[in-house]
Amino acid sequence: MSQPELWLYAAAIMGVAALVLAFFYAREVTSADPGSEVMVDLMGAIRKGSMAFLRREYRAIAIFVALLAVLILIFLPWGRPWGAIAYVFGALLSATAGFVGMRIATAANARTAEGARRGGIEVALPIAFRGGAVMGFTVAGLGLLGFSIGVWLFKEVLEVDDWVAIVTAIALGGSSIALFSRVGGGIYTKAADVGADLVGKVEAGIPEDDPRNPATIADNVGDNVGDVAGMGADLFESYVGSLVAPISFAVLVFGVADEAFTMQTVFYPLMIAAIGMLASIIGSFLVRPGKASLAATLERGTWAAAGLTVVGVGALTPLMFSGVEGVKNLWGFFFAVLVGLAVGIIIGRISMWFTSDEHKVVKEIARQAQTGPATVVLAGISEGMKSSAYSVIVVALGMGAAFWAGDWAVDGGGIYGVAIAAIGVLATLGITVSVDAYGPIADNAGGIAEMAHLPPEVRETTDALDALGNTTAAIAKGFAIGSAAVTALALFFTFIQSVNVELADAGKDTIEALDILSIWVIAGLFIGGMFPYIFAAQTIQAVGRAANEMIEEVRRQFREIPGLREGDPDAKPEYEKCVDISTRASLREMILPGSLAVALPLIVGFISLEMLGGLLAGALLSGFLLAIYMANAGGAWDNAKKFIEAGAFGGKGSDAHKAAVVGDTIGDPFKDTSGPSMNIVIKVMTIVSLIFASAFVSYGLF
Repeated sequence: MSQPELWLYAAAIMGVAALVLAFFYAREVTSADPGSEVMVDLMGAIRKGSMAFLRREYRAIAIFVALLAVLILIFLPWGRPWGAIAYVFGALLSATAGFVGMRIATAANARTAEGARRGGIEVALPIAFRGGAVMGFTVAGLGLLGFSIGVWLFKEVLEVDDWVAIVTAIALGGSSIALFSRVGGGIYTKAADVGADLVGKVEAGIPEDDPRNPATIADNVGDNVGDVAGMGADLFESYVGSLVAPISFAVLVFGVADEAFTMQTVFYPLMIAAIGMLASIIGSFLVRPGKASLAATLERGTWAAAGLTVVGVGALTPLMFSGVEGVKNLWGFFFAVLVGLAVGIIIGRISMWFTSDEHKVVKEIARQAQTGPATVVLAGISEGMKSSAYSVIVVALGMGAAFWAGDWAVDGGGIYGVAIAAIGVLATLGITVSVDAYGPIADNAGGIAEMAHLPPEVRETTDALDALGNTTAAIAKGFAIGSAAVTALALFFTFIQSVNVELADAGKDTIEALDILSIWVIAGLFIGGMFPYIFAAQTIQAVGRAANEMIEEVRRQFREIPGLREGDPDAKPEYEKCVDISTRASLREMILPGSLAVALPLIVGFISLEMLGGLLAGALLSGFLLAIYMANAGGAWDNAKKFIEAGAFGGKGSDAHKAAVVGDTIGDPFKDTSGPSMNIVIKVMTIVSLIFASAFVSYGLF
């Protein structure tokens, strides 16, 4: 067995290990006590609504996947049939990860509430975390295993010449599911959330998740379809995309694929991911309640995984590159990975600073609520914009450092350094998604505790878990957006290299650099810079339209069902009608923005390659800024509301609370629909361009 095969099998084994751990955690969760019959019924209603939505969403996405697979078959010679098969394979992997994560998340919610009732934080936290860990390690495990299988099958077994382009199609398959899952799930959850909050809290004056509120089941379903399945699919495609970028660049730039140096640069990213997976597995076992705070308990696993990854990559780098001809300083590779890991952690810290109620930003927004909704909104907007500045500075410095490190390691290796920095950001994906996916489980647990009329101390426990979950979700969103920016940049440069290879083969002039004075490039920059704003507008309007339907339905039920508002035990809300409204609206509204993100680079690419280059650059910059701004502003508004609900500035029911609810309502589509979708948009546009590069050269007008 050759050394490259050993690296490949090692990566696949770590993917399998992650899936085994996910199975182990799933057994742990499902063996816990789900509580009373009422709690089981509520859990069943949430699961039924969640799984029904997911099945309908996947059926709708399947049509899009089939159409794009046909385009690959028609326009790309290497896509007959392997490219199309790889694309569908990637889509199936992403969909499977979402399905498994959803099943366990909807089984963990009542069990977390029952754990809070029986033993408080010490019992509830492990259940919620393990429920999230099933999603985390399923996403990471399927990503690493699926990609390794793709490389093994198309490179080692079938020996396909264009194997790199084919495994890139796996990433595009994951991106297709992620884009629609994020948009559709985000529209669903925010339509239900806005309807439940505005009519329930503000108009009717009843608590969040009160069983009298007809939208409360839809709201709890939305937490799962948006923040479990949506985030899981999002980070699946980020993970696979971060593997594609350095491998594609290495094959295109560093030489013939059978040279020792090129082979090491191809398999180095896979081994970084494998080491990060092992570190995440170990880190997950360290998340145990103790004397430390909740935040410190969760961070213990994250920091341990990061530290172990640094040690592992430090040992791996000389093992792979010592004595390899062409390497000037092998520690440049290690430093690039270290930079990526640091960028991910720092962006997470920035998101925490701007969204956690332990820091002054959220407290100040909450204080502004005393003077009404307008000042709350202004404070959130300004802080969100400010946060994007800090994140951009961190990413810019990180990319510069990674570029220098790659060039220090090997001549012309700057972009390779940036690409492996993206792997560094996502190396500990397993534990990152685990910590994030625990949040909606805790949120659902609070809803079930309220609807099942459990003692007040149970809701206090689940609220503490939920408040931390909002912060971990904001950190994960910042983490995902930061990794998207670095990955998209690496994919962008890989796209330029791929185009040059195709142009050279066709006997045409290559593109040395994009000329900022070229009218094609300028036009592309403007269109690309504009597109994230159009995308955000479409998704926010979609939430508004769906929320309007939800609000009218909740008002109708309060008006027409005698005794519902007053709490008559014989008055039963029609939960299923609200679930159906969110489902239909989200599936209807996700088609246009999702399709545009794929269609725009295809249309522009067939017009002008230079214009496409400008388009990708403009979309990357404006999309990254919008994503950070919207995610952090929304998270800050949400936790400002929760800070007031905990007793500050008059507490629940006060004028400050009502103002904060308005801010949170505006922030909902910001942080859970439009903002998180941006990082998928900028990568989808780049990876579509990379895959169709040969078609643009062959059939393009200019």
